[in-house]
Amino acid sequence: MANQSVAQASSPSTAAVTQWADLLRRAVTEPGMIAQAYSAFHGFSLGNQLLAAVQCAERSLPLGPLATFPGWKAKGRHVKRGEKALWLWLPITGKRTVTGNDGREEEVPYKRFVLKPHWFTLAQTEGVTVEPTPTPGWDRGRALVALDVTEVPFAMMDGNVLGYAKGRTIAVSPVNPMPHKTTFHELAHVLLGHTGEGIEAHEGENLPRNLREVEAEAVTLLCVESLGMDGAAYCRGYLQHWLSGQVIPEGSAQRVFKIADQILRAGRADKAGAA
Repeated sequence: MANQSVAQASSPSTAAVTQWADLLRRAVTEPGMIAQAYSAFHGFSLGNQLLAAVQCAERSLPLGPLATFPGWKAKGRHVKRGEKALWLWLPITGKRTVTGNDGREEEVPYKRFVLKPHWFTLAQTEGVTVEPTPTPGWDRGRALVALDVTEVPFAMMDGNVLGYAKGRTIAVSPVNPMPHKTTFHELAHVLLGHTGEGIEAHEGENLPRNLREVEAEAVTLLCVESLGMDGAAYCRGYLQHWLSGQVIPEGSAQRVFKIADQILRAGRADKAGAA
């Protein structure tokens, strides 16, 4: 038992059992939520950032640094009496045995996510003063290199086209008013497998166009809002156009969070990435 003064973690609240699609829907419909969560919890994955932010809002807790009970103890702080931990997704890896078409069995790796109540915000603790970690910067050139995506000269004559992706290359129009937004969108197409080259190529190529555009623009929204860049309102309008009243599927939402995390980490000097 870590400390008898800390309340036993109760079952996850309604927010804590939110699915990826529900979190993405909230991010799309609540301006400012992504930026606030990223600023406070940038050491965690985007999904966990938003999940923590939702729970903090439910409990009227100010957003701030997160750590486990031992983590806060190591920083010279302790969790206040009666405080209950926040639930976040924790990746669990392992291997399972599968039987191939030839009848042979082999072990293949897998990853799944489970909810665990291990984290407390700064406001739930007391002790020595802890300075917040500065929000890391993001560099476009560094990200392209890390992601193994090449930018090529823009060669499209259609004035309505501001960018495109092909294979593992992207091109952005020199007259594009928001080149950063288009960069994220086209990077997302590549990494989501929409061009047949990304890590999700086995699924991305076969998606209908509207869902491909929704996935890429949702990644763009997460990136521009996390980094405080212009274009979030255009992203929301674009998403509404392609969704046409439908909802983002759970599988697509999972891919969106995964790729947005990948893009943001790739452009950071610290290469931070946590649960």
